[in-house]
Amino acid sequence: MSGQPQLGITLYSLTAEYRSGKYTFEELVEKVGSTGVGPALEIVGFQSIRGFPAVSDEFALRFRRLVDAAGLRPSCLGANVDIARRRDRHMSDQEVVEYLSMQIGAAVKLGFPVLRIQFGARPSALRLLVPIAERAGVRLGMEIHAPHSVDHPTIVALRELYEEIDSPFLGFIPDFGASTRAIPAGALAHQRSLGTPEHIIDMIVRTWEAVHRGEADPFTARRRLMADVEAMHGGPEALAFAWRALTLWGHQAPERWAEIMPRVVHVHAKFFDIDETEDEPSVPYRALMRTFQESGYTGTMSSEWEGASWTDDPDGFTMVEAHQRMMRRYLAAE
Repeated sequence: MSGQPQLGITLYSLTAEYRSGKYTFEELVEKVGSTGVGPALEIVGFQSIRGFPAVSDEFALRFRRLVDAAGLRPSCLGANVDIARRRDRHMSDQEVVEYLSMQIGAAVKLGFPVLRIQFGARPSALRLLVPIAERAGVRLGMEIHAPHSVDHPTIVALRELYEEIDSPFLGFIPDFGASTRAIPAGALAHQRSLGTPEHIIDMIVRTWEAVHRGEADPFTARRRLMADVEAMHGGPEALAFAWRALTLWGHQAPERWAEIMPRVVHVHAKFFDIDETEDEPSVPYRALMRTFQESGYTGTMSSEWEGASWTDDPDGFTMVEAHQRMMRRYLAAE
């Protein structure tokens, strides 16, 4: 359907099914096709392909045939920058370029038009990557993931670089986890089940709420919160939750995505739960769908479920089906 965003799925939503051995990679792709949660298919290279970023001719042919048979189309390949792969130092710009060039090549071989990259790729490396991406015909999408936002200095610097280079092969991938309205209730319940003291959970929630009101920078607040939890002898589970709270659930107003819409090449439609009314209680989907539709975005939105880590017997397919029904409802209402 033209004129509105196209829906699809990232296989990351089905990590629990894959890790448990319930489905092979091929069976996941086949079921994505048969359940109708495509047709756009996103995969994470290092999660789904053994030996990535090297991709054999045999695997590439098998993948293309598999996708065609399932009635799907490749939408985005998730790359990793991994600048700290070495123990002694971060990768140089040239090493980053070589590493991502291999992943661009993998995208070409598998038929993906977009490669998701991360802000570990410095502007100096991006300048070198642009002509490689242009020759390959693969658009580079820098993911904007919580706690970043469109007006964070790191992203502002990238926006200025993009304007300077002005290549259609440089773009952004908004992640809806950067626009949450609450810490997911399931995550809080799971933390309580692990035995984290209530006063520590309350402190984490209060800190999140202060950042949400604009009273503190998320990165500064995260450092302070981690120190406070450690001083209170909260333990490793509480420390991990403090980090997640100020990392996974961001605060950007949905309307702010419109500022970068001309350079959006793909979307991670992050969600954590779907309630009994088929809404996402911690992510403002009505406002997000309105913003993207009114801004003329007609690219792909990948359903990306991240609630499996605190869900008993997770069923990613059922969750994504409900998520896409919700998105279609909001799109139809605009």
